[in-house]
Amino acid sequence: MIKHALILSLTAMVLTGCDQVTAKLGIENPALKEAKVDAEGKAVGSACRHSGRAIEDCYAIYSWLPKASVYSGWREMDEYMRENQLETIAPQLPPPEPPGVKRRRPAAAAEAETANTTAAPAAPTETAPPAATENK
Repeated sequence: MIKHALILSLTAMVLTGCDQVTAKLGIENPALKEAKVDAEGKAVGSACRHSGRAIEDCYAIYSWLPKASVYSGWREMDEYMRENQLETIAPQLPPPEPPGVKRRRPAAAAEAETANTTAAPAAPTETAPPAATENK
C-alpha cells in the first residue's frame, strides 16, 4: 500500500513538471498555443474595429489568425464603442506582413532607387555664411 502511494506521488510530481520539460525541449503545448492564437485574434479584431476597418479587411490583412477570434474581438469592441460613444481612430501604420513572408519591395520603389543611383548627385543645400570675426 505504501509503495502504491509512493508511486502515485512520484508520478504526480513528474507530471506537474511536464509543461516545463516540454518547454525546455521546444515542444509547444497545443492547448496553450491555441489559447494564445485565440487571444491574439480577439486583440486584432478589437483593434481593427477601433481603427474603423471593416471585418472583411481584418480577415484579409490578418489571414493567419482564426476568423472566429477576429470576429469575436471586433464584435466586442463594436459593442463597447457604441455603449461608450467612442469614435474610431485612423491607423497610423500600414498593416503588418504575415508571419513567414519575406518582405518584398514594390517594383516602383526598386525602379526609383535604381534611377536615384544613376542620376546626377543632388546639389548641395545652402548653408548660412560663417559669422565674421572682428580682429582688434
